[in-house]
Amino acid sequence: MRKSNDSVPSWFFEQSSVIPWRRHHRGVEILLITTPKTRRWIFPKGVIDPGLTARTAARKEATEEAGIDGIVSETRIGEYTYEKWKGTCRVQVFAMKVTEIHDSWEEDHLRHRKWVSLKEAHGLLDRRKLRHMLRRFEERLDELIS
Repeated sequence: MRKSNDSVPSWFFEQSSVIPWRRHHRGVEILLITTPKTRRWIFPKGVIDPGLTARTAARKEATEEAGIDGIVSETRIGEYTYEKWKGTCRVQVFAMKVTEIHDSWEEDHLRHRKWVSLKEAHGLLDRRKLRHMLRRFEERLDELIS
């Protein structure tokens, strides 16, 4: 059961994210970004604004936070929850094949981004739930590439 906080709109607790990926001559690479304050490596993620689908919101967040655009998978990789704003947020996670990388973007002054191998991504992600989502992504990789 989701807890919520009366001072935060209930729709803030519904969020979506993408695992951005591309094919590279070294294999599949994942794009990670840093959080603004702690500089931890994460995937682009944010609130699903009213009127947007989870997929559309995830793509929007990828553009704002990482300066990328691409093709978001039709189905989710999975979902996870975490605590924030004195409540529980639910995050729907999609894969996104990156087709465009912008030189500058809305949050480029707040975040760093880095292309890494799958193995490197597992080492850089310090949140167990994010590593679990990356493993789920890897399980679906053949389906995503075809």
